[in-house]
Amino acid sequence: MTGFTRVRSCPPPMDDGGAVRAVLDRIGDKWSLLVVGALREGPLRFGELEKAVTGISQRMLTLTLKHLAEDGLVSRTAYAEVPPRVEYELTGLGRTLMPLVIALAEWALEHSDEINAHRRR
Repeated sequence: MTGFTRVRSCPPPMDDGGAVRAVLDRIGDKWSLLVVGALREGPLRFGELEKAVTGISQRMLTLTLKHLAEDGLVSRTAYAEVPPRVEYELTGLGRTLMPLVIALAEWALEHSDEINAHRRR
């Protein structure tokens, strides 16, 4: 087959795929991968993230950052300054997602016309 790269096969799911499902529930939501992608170049403040992730509300950005931090993918650093400054940054674990985020983004861009054509049917 052309266009396919052989990848090592997936291990059999443990506990009926619960671990995979739990991760996909978290990073497969509407905003998480976009936030992770926005943090790829380094730490950003809340307002910078809000501008980088077009369309996200303050509430959703707050919840997304909270969940990503709970899972150890993003760190939150508050600086004792006036005015207060808080920065968000990918952790080592979060950075391991970047190849997957980039691959998914490339795939989406490459196939978006075809997907949209199918949706219009």
